[in-house]
Amino acid sequence: MDKLDNEMVVIETNRGKIALGLFPAAAPKHVAQFKELIKNGFYDGIRFHRIISGFMIQAGDPLTKDASKKGYWGTGGYEKTIPGEFNKLPFKKGRVGAARTNDPDSASSQFFICVDNANFLDGKYTVFGEVVEGQKIADEISKLLRNDRDVPDSDVIIEKMYLAPKS
Repeated sequence: MDKLDNEMVVIETNRGKIALGLFPAAAPKHVAQFKELIKNGFYDGIRFHRIISGFMIQAGDPLTKDASKKGYWGTGGYEKTIPGEFNKLPFKKGRVGAARTNDPDSASSQFFICVDNANFLDGKYTVFGEVVEGQKIADEISKLLRNDRDVPDSDVIIEKMYLAPKS
């Protein structure tokens, strides 16, 4: 279940590069949709729209491509939702989870990267990957100044996201 896929996800941001490994055995539907969206360029130009120091950074809302929709950031996603694939992988620093509404079967394109252990999410949210390179970049992003909705004051943009062979 905790065996990483043979591909990694590279997230090139305007703040630096983060590489993720994925857990297809633990969350096959989440991994498949994430890869499909990456291959289709869905994430290119999307901003990290929610940061909470000591917890996580979150991205994946296509509304964040448009700064005029800032008041709605965090409410958008891909039209196809995925049922929860709760597994025994703990939410520890570096783990990647599927963001969702209160409905456990509402995950679509939004994801978060833990910048600290978040065991209170274990069994309630889907773990589908982990940082394999660039945790320092995620940690730095988490410390940016933000507003009362946890939106960073300065843009953190995913310039390009792609799949690459595991190094």
